[in-house]
Amino acid sequence: MPESLWTRIADLPLVVEAHDVTSLAAPAPADRVTLLVALRGRGEEGQGEDVGGNMMDPEGAFLRAAPALELPGEWTLASFAEHLRGLDLWPDPPEWDLARRFRNWAFESAALDLALRQAGAGLPEVLGREPRPVRFVNSLGLGDPPAFEAVGHRLERYPDLRFKLDAQASWSPELIARVAETGAVDIVDFKGRYGLPVDDEFALVAMYEQVLERFDGVIFEDPHDRPDVAALMAPRAAQVSFDAPIGTAADVEGADFGARIVNVKPSRIGGLQALSGIYAHCEAEGLLMYGGGMGEVGIARGQIELLAALFHPDGPNDVAPSRYNELELPAGLDESPLRPVADVVGFRWS
Repeated sequence: MPESLWTRIADLPLVVEAHDVTSLAAPAPADRVTLLVALRGRGEEGQGEDVGGNMMDPEGAFLRAAPALELPGEWTLASFAEHLRGLDLWPDPPEWDLARRFRNWAFESAALDLALRQAGAGLPEVLGREPRPVRFVNSLGLGDPPAFEAVGHRLERYPDLRFKLDAQASWSPELIARVAETGAVDIVDFKGRYGLPVDDEFALVAMYEQVLERFDGVIFEDPHDRPDVAALMAPRAAQVSFDAPIGTAADVEGADFGARIVNVKPSRIGGLQALSGIYAHCEAEGLLMYGGGMGEVGIARGQIELLAALFHPDGPNDVAPSRYNELELPAGLDESPLRPVADVVGFRWS
């Protein structure tokens, strides 16, 4: 089995002298707000990002409580991660338990960044891996009501842009055909593993039938856990990927259809050791990986871009620069593939 990255980083020394947590707002017109975690020590600062943001802390309880967290001390990365598990990071319990992973990842990624910067090293150097150019896709929905223009306008400005599209039961056969004809879609995300109610079962199954007929050679992510959908997906098992159910290597092993493709989302996985296990398992089994974003506003987008450059640069990575999340794409954005940054220091793309 390939050596887990955890064995390379777990014993990194880490000195935390101070910390803070602040709100981080996306540029207008977006209204997304995440939380920036900063750990400081020995003249360096490490950063991480809680993608749950104010949605998971609407009353600001965590922002008020964060200064009192018992984080200062001399640690290894492993002992700091263990210490985190004993802290109460939730003065108000989250509505979704998954949010605990988002917040834990913010602190562990900040700790990794700080430990590396205190060592004067970058993640590629410590792992002994060379970052490579990162192929990326633009992830989006087609609107409500869904319309071709969501894709069409972007292709007018960036003709080589590739897409990861969030499927909806309201997609018409005509819309599906028109989008498929662009040949620009790498992933169709059914978002079927979130436990959301299905309002119109007939429309849902009809959408699956049309998507599977029209889109050839794409990846089908997170199909619904329903017998009628499973029957449709079984002949295309080699094209199925999973995202929402994946938190550990055991989840990959137990995924439906004998998972061959995995969307690796660090913030959803929630910790460096679990992430390491997934990377090691997927490499050992020869599984296709691609990176997944969670609407990062700040440093976390660059962190997942760096991980993609090290572990799955050629996959259809959902790690497009954050400005691709804007409704109208500005001119001059970096296009795929992203060129790796030279001389990385810490756990950050730039």
